[in-house]
Amino acid sequence: MALNLPIKFPIFAPILNPASNSNSTHHVPPFEVRFARWNNANAKEFNERRRAQEEIEDEIRRERRFDSATRVARIYGSATSATTGEVFKSIGTPSSPSKPSIPGKKSKYSRNPIPNSASHPAFRPLLQPNKKVPIVPKQQPVVDRNADVRIGEDGVTYVIDGAPFEFKYSYTETPKAKPVKLRETPYAPFGPTTMPRPWTGRAPLPPSKKKLREFDSFRLPPPHKKGVKPVQAPGPYLPGSGPRYVMSREEILGEPLTDEEVKDLINSCLKSKRQLNMGRDGLTHNMLDNIHAHWKRRRVCKIKCKGVCTVDMENVRQQLEERTGGKIIRSQGGVIFLFRGRNYNYRTRPRFPLMLWRPVTPVYPRLVQQVPEGLTLEEATEMRNKGRNLIPICKLGKNGVYTDLVRNVREAFEECELVRINCEGMNGSDYRRIGAKLKVWHI
Repeated sequence: MALNLPIKFPIFAPILNPASNSNSTHHVPPFEVRFARWNNANAKEFNERRRAQEEIEDEIRRERRFDSATRVARIYGSATSATTGEVFKSIGTPSSPSKPSIPGKKSKYSRNPIPNSASHPAFRPLLQPNKKVPIVPKQQPVVDRNADVRIGEDGVTYVIDGAPFEFKYSYTETPKAKPVKLRETPYAPFGPTTMPRPWTGRAPLPPSKKKLREFDSFRLPPPHKKGVKPVQAPGPYLPGSGPRYVMSREEILGEPLTDEEVKDLINSCLKSKRQLNMGRDGLTHNMLDNIHAHWKRRRVCKIKCKGVCTVDMENVRQQLEERTGGKIIRSQGGVIFLFRGRNYNYRTRPRFPLMLWRPVTPVYPRLVQQVPEGLTLEEATEMRNKGRNLIPICKLGKNGVYTDLVRNVREAFEECELVRINCEGMNGSDYRRIGAKLKVWHI
């Protein structure tokens, strides 16, 4: 099939000079220019390696340092001290040009490279290294090793002259049985000033030179003062009476509280989250200072008891009133509300030395004997095997409140001579202490 077009045109363009095409072997386009690589000025930009900006700046700095050193050497060697009138102006580098000179400010590139010869680093005298000044240790404060602190025969009580009672680590959980032996030589845990043995730690800091006014509960700061925590006023007082500076416990407690006053004190304490927690160690010695710290700003201290100490809450209440001088106005379960007194003043509170560490517990007799008194080994083994098949009367949880445990065990003894208590999940020392407490109650 033929293709008919209205306009005829050649598909390939004709050769412009056919004669030259037949004589030449290679065709060179008329627009191409060629030149040799050697001895040609046009080839310089192709032969020269392109240098990085850092190399160019390093070369500029090197040339300036060389020129500066040459000028300084020439000035130093000449006898005349005339200075040249040339004014130096820094131009910086291509990447960081020098800024205009500002009076009162120094720049890295604005220093004159032709200063006096003595100020040039090459001609400055060598500086001797600074000699280290020996540090003289501060004189440690003198520690009184002969403080009058005696340790009781049981090794767990500490007698101090002038103290209202003998100090212990725990006033409620210390066994009444005499220890078999001491694990180490007894010593007072109240710090270096009361220790009979050499002190291996740091001596106490000297007293502060800044004299602060002692907090007085009868002279409270103005209300709504910035930076002052809220403080409850002393009292409550009966009509016609007011605060008095007294020292005895009866005078501090004042007249007995009425039912309305007790209700108001407890309601004000329930709205606050401030409370003191008592754990397996019971009433410890340092807890006495914490109670007075609560009484500094509150009339009533709320104490929450958990664990082993709740088995004998009667002993806890007795020790609290005897050691602190307060009055328990309500006790419900493991919660105790301890009132400070109508005429309590934080300034005249009893002050106790704090225990800096816990004394080592001596060795006590076994709480659970292999053969109880009055039984033979066969009878004890038979009763233990029988007790494993009994149904437990209750299950004691960890850090629980066991105020009803003694009453429940007494009621169970009326029906059976053996009673089983489930103590799974508790520490071994905890349930052994509970067994010792139940034995003391003559159950």
